Amino acid sequence: MYKTIEQFEHIWNHEHAATLKVFQAMTDESLTQAVADGHRTLGRIAWHITTTIPEMCDKMGLEIDAVKETDPVPATAQEITDAYLKVAQELLSKIKTDWQDDTLETEVDMYGQRWKRGFGLQACVDHQIHHRGQMTILMRQAGLRVPGVYGPAKEDWSEYDMEPPTV
Repeated sequence: MYKTIEQFEHIWNHEHAATLKVFQAMTDESLTQAVADGHRTLGRIAWHITTTIPEMCDKMGLEIDAVKETDPVPATAQEITDAYLKVAQELLSKIKTDWQDDTLETEVDMYGQRWKRGFGLQACVDHQIHHRGQMTILMRQAGLRVPGVYGPAKEDWSEYDMEPPTV
C-alpha cells in the first residue's frame, strides 16, 4: 500500500513504462491471438488494462477522462497503445494535482470492500502487472518478440554477449 504520492509516482513511472514497452511490441495482426477459444485476445487484455485504470480510479474518487470503461476495443495496436499512454499520464497528473499524501489513507468502497486509496493504487499497479504477464504469453504464441521487463527476455541475452539460460 502506498503511503505517499512520491512513493506511488516512483513505482508508477517504472510499471507504466514496462507496460508501455509490452504494448509497443504488439502488432495489429497479433491483437486476435487468444490462448484458446472463448478466452480474451491479446488486444482485449491490453484494452482491459487500459480501461480498468479509469474504472478503478473512479471508485477512488479520481476521474480519468482519456477513456471510459465502456469504450469499444480499438482496431489497431497503436490506438490501444496511445490510449494506454494517455490514461497512464492522466492518472499520475491528477493524483499529483488533486491528492495529498493523507488522501491515500481515505477509505473508499472498492468492489464491495473498504480499501484505503493507497491500497487501491497498489491494486491498480498489480492488476496491470498480472495482465501484462498474460500478454507476453499470447505475444510468444503470436510469434512476436517479447520485450524484457524485469530482466532480459530470451532474445535479449545475445545483446549482452551471453547465452540464454538453459531450458
